[in-house]
Amino acid sequence: MIKKIFKRLLLSVALVYLALCTWLYVKQRSLLYFPVPAMANVQAQSFELISDSLQLKGWVVNPGKNEAVIYFGGNGEQIEWNAAEFQGSMPNITVYLVPYRGYGGNPGHVTEANLYRDALNLFDKIKPQYTHVSLIGRSLGTGVATYVAAERKVDKLILVTPYDSIVNVAQDKYAIFPVSLLIKDRYESAKRVDRIKAETLVMIAENDEIIPRANTENLIRHFKQKPNVVVFKSAGHNSISDTVGYQKAISSFLSTR
Repeated sequence: MIKKIFKRLLLSVALVYLALCTWLYVKQRSLLYFPVPAMANVQAQSFELISDSLQLKGWVVNPGKNEAVIYFGGNGEQIEWNAAEFQGSMPNITVYLVPYRGYGGNPGHVTEANLYRDALNLFDKIKPQYTHVSLIGRSLGTGVATYVAAERKVDKLILVTPYDSIVNVAQDKYAIFPVSLLIKDRYESAKRVDRIKAETLVMIAENDEIIPRANTENLIRHFKQKPNVVVFKSAGHNSISDTVGYQKAISSFLSTR
């Protein structure tokens, strides 16, 4: 009798576990991506990118300069919030702020492959216009930025609160589940950064509550050309950009040759 009860209990637990695994698999992209609408009245020139027949709209800050930066934002970030900061801190660099497909009112379905393709299309479109093109990736956007930097010749690369892979980060948060078997969008930056030749700056939030420090350190270890690293004391994942010295660190790194 006890054995039968125990077997039924095990079966129930197994069925619940499988149901949760199925739920995670089906819902994973809604757990990973958090699209936000665009701000109204952005003080920047509008910009359009055609990618996979989709019209992706964004903004250009400080147009007409000889150098450019593409900014790949974080999850749930309205990247146009950065327009005024970039306008003041990088007056001699043109900055492109283009929300991902599915973000900021842009059409399309957000996936890792789609974001990579859009990012390469953006880079290829603007590169002939500039002597140098650099990249800034923040949080989720660091995975996109490392992909482009590994596939194209970029001038400089800045990674703000980066991770080694979404697989590793998710496994830490969902420890009892086989994340590596379930996850579709993996963003495995650590597997590609050894191909990056651009000088790189890694910006770390000391009290990052989203990306464990171990994941960032693992990413750094995989670079062949070791990056410059700056740790912002007492900063959190989302508050790092409010820290004194954040914008100066970016503009100083981009201005040195």
